[in-house]
Amino acid sequence: MALALAREVLVQPRFTVRYSLGFRVAATVLRNIFINHNREFIGKNFGTYQISDVYYRWYQNPYLQKISTSTHPERICWEGSSHAVLLRKLETALKDHQLDEVWESFNDFKNLYGFPMVSLFGKLINELSYSSDPHWLQKACDLVLLVLKEESGLLQSDTLIKLSLSLARSQMSIPASMILRVMLEKETLPPMNVLWLVVLHMVKTEIGTYIASNFLVQICDCFQHLNVNKNDRAKLIKPDTMIFNLVLDACVRFKLSFKGQQIIELMSQTGVVADAHSITIIAQIHEMNGQRDELKKFKDHIDRVSAPFLFHYRQFYDSLLSLHFKFNDIDSAANLVLYIYRDWKSLPIQNVRKELPKPHFVPLGSDNLKTGLKIQIVPEMLQKDSILKVEGKQELVTFRNGKLTLSNKALAKLINGYKRVGKISDISKLLLSIQKKSHSLVESRLCSDVIDACIKLRWLETAHDILDDMESAGAPLGCTTYLSLLAAYDKEKMFRESKALLKQMRKAGLVLNLSDEMVISICRSEAVNKNSMLVSSTVISESDLAEFLVREMREENAVPPMVYEFNSSIYFFFKAKMLADALKTYRRMQEMKIQPTVQTFSNLVCGYSSLGMYRDITIIWGDIKRNMERGNLVVSRDLYEFLLLSFLRGGYFERVMEVIGYMKEHGMYTDKWMYKSEFLKLHMSLYRRLKASKARTDAQSKRLEYVQAFRKWVGID
Repeated sequence: MALALAREVLVQPRFTVRYSLGFRVAATVLRNIFINHNREFIGKNFGTYQISDVYYRWYQNPYLQKISTSTHPERICWEGSSHAVLLRKLETALKDHQLDEVWESFNDFKNLYGFPMVSLFGKLINELSYSSDPHWLQKACDLVLLVLKEESGLLQSDTLIKLSLSLARSQMSIPASMILRVMLEKETLPPMNVLWLVVLHMVKTEIGTYIASNFLVQICDCFQHLNVNKNDRAKLIKPDTMIFNLVLDACVRFKLSFKGQQIIELMSQTGVVADAHSITIIAQIHEMNGQRDELKKFKDHIDRVSAPFLFHYRQFYDSLLSLHFKFNDIDSAANLVLYIYRDWKSLPIQNVRKELPKPHFVPLGSDNLKTGLKIQIVPEMLQKDSILKVEGKQELVTFRNGKLTLSNKALAKLINGYKRVGKISDISKLLLSIQKKSHSLVESRLCSDVIDACIKLRWLETAHDILDDMESAGAPLGCTTYLSLLAAYDKEKMFRESKALLKQMRKAGLVLNLSDEMVISICRSEAVNKNSMLVSSTVISESDLAEFLVREMREENAVPPMVYEFNSSIYFFFKAKMLADALKTYRRMQEMKIQPTVQTFSNLVCGYSSLGMYRDITIIWGDIKRNMERGNLVVSRDLYEFLLLSFLRGGYFERVMEVIGYMKEHGMYTDKWMYKSEFLKLHMSLYRRLKASKARTDAQSKRLEYVQAFRKWVGID
């Protein structure tokens, strides 16, 4: 009844002029509607008019304004514009930081008048961004995405920057990436120092690292596109070394080796210079991927760094030594160990340069390709005010008292490797060389500690051989070591060996005034008192060297060394564009019944994709599935994602949906925004208007089905 009266009064000017009392009634009705029942009546029609239309006609009617002014001036000012009232209400709520009231007032205003002006909308998003509550942050993100569709002119860069940082701080990586991607689509980004912080927070989690790495890929694509077209905005988009370091370090922490390799190549393609942090992270990625040849290319440059950088490159030598062991190359491992024990103090301490040295170029893949990728490195460059703290593992090489030293684990690998091939004399030579190179008291006990470990494991023959080698080299050991071995011979009732050792001791002048029986008696009674007479392990480690040796013997290599050789060859051949040789190497693996690894298939998929040979990837996908069905292979998320993107680029949508199914089955995160962007870039108009009933063939009908399924999955209308 009230609504009908309001319509009649306000829509018919003659009626309102004649009956001013009727207007006052209608005005009161409208005021109550707008104040108390705003949300309830929004959208309901007064016949052919909406509330906003009726109110507008009333406001524009001069007769109504005249009547209202003469009757109720204190109310007519309010009734003159609900637009102004709602704006004041929203502004007040924003000023008072009352988010519930802010959101209610915004909805009231939007439902009547649409979005507010740019400045007020920015204040609204900023106020929501300052909240630490994920509820309000998500509303801010949803609102930005809504505005993007309806009125993108309201979106200001400063507002989006603050929101992305707030979302990232709250570990809301997916919404944060959406805001960043909205900015990137407009060919803009936050200032690099702000982007550092956003990425820093994102890469604290595994899913955040997936998203941040994909976003970095998209940044590089955008930069390369702008750079090719000589667009001035390219400089503003180009990522810097810190962004790459943050993402690469996260790839190491979350074992995303294949993604890390992709980021390294993008670093080369975009011309970003790798600093000292970059190099140590790259070393770890090459280690995970088993790419020893790639890492060795950096060594000449790292070997020339000045003494202050020695601590920093401990991780580099750790990774390289690990790869030597994976390839079962004990001789190369021993040579590297000797290099580690060189006199680092003799290195010059270079003066601080006002200008950075020129970068060196390190090839990725084949050294001989003129068109091959080369990454720029400056080994003695570190970022100022770096927010990254690289914490590499200390497994094989440690840093102690200003020097690089070998861990018990590395020493155990060397001893076990040489013993396995019967090269005991090489162990002795290595130990003797380390003792001569090092001036440390700890390393001076190295030979004795190794012999003691051998005795504990009952490797008495090995212990005696090392003892003999030390004597022959003119570096005889102390009496304690001889007594330990003599006690072990006596315990094992190896009397012949005992007599030989006693004779050796007398010749060395260790037991001139004691009979054999007295010497053996001493060994038995004291058991050589190991807790007091034997010095503990030579390097920083809570575990004894003997324990590491036992562990090393029990732990067989998860991947045979031959597999690393094959994988390296496949990687090299694809980088050199020697497709036939790469395929031949893979077929040879199959003929020799050598089980391919995730790295094998990653190299194959990446190689074929780089050449645009997507059909061949479908064949490799078949091999991957057969290996998974037999339980011989666990595919990483990295590989699944690269397969998905490759099939998407090649237009193999049945395979795309198949890979998506596998990722869902294993609970893997899928970056739909990136897949959607790739689809729209390559296949935007594909089957857009074709209906299933209009398909010409069964094959086209089936492909249409998978295309539609993909469009629905990524949210394309």
